[in-house]
Amino acid sequence: MTPAQPSILVADDDPDIRELVFFKLEQAGFDVHSVADGNAALEVLTDSTPDLVVLDVMMPGLSGLDVLRQIRAEQRLETVKVLLLTARARDTDVDDGYTTGADDYVTKPFSPRELLHRVNTLLGRGR
Repeated sequence: MTPAQPSILVADDDPDIRELVFFKLEQAGFDVHSVADGNAALEVLTDSTPDLVVLDVMMPGLSGLDVLRQIRAEQRLETVKVLLLTARARDTDVDDGYTTGADDYVTKPFSPRELLHRVNTLLGRGR
């Protein structure tokens, strides 16, 4: 019996990036669900506990950091890994991401191969 595929929630308001990340992760064998904003991400998180959440920082409504704060505040979600995927590349932005509770931080533009490597590492599937 094979173990279940790790599940990943992707939240990004840019449809091109969302589709690219979805495709790359699904192609790598992950169970992927994608949404267009932070509010939709929280709705998904009320019903499920993915292994990893990939969050854009700058989204309309709730930002990725807002969603991250809510994930870290909920005990049920304490094992969920969070990767921030964002155009915000200043040192202070990166520091804010890690201080808020991110497990990893990837800046746009990004290499899909590098993103997949980071995801595999976070989920203990390092190659």
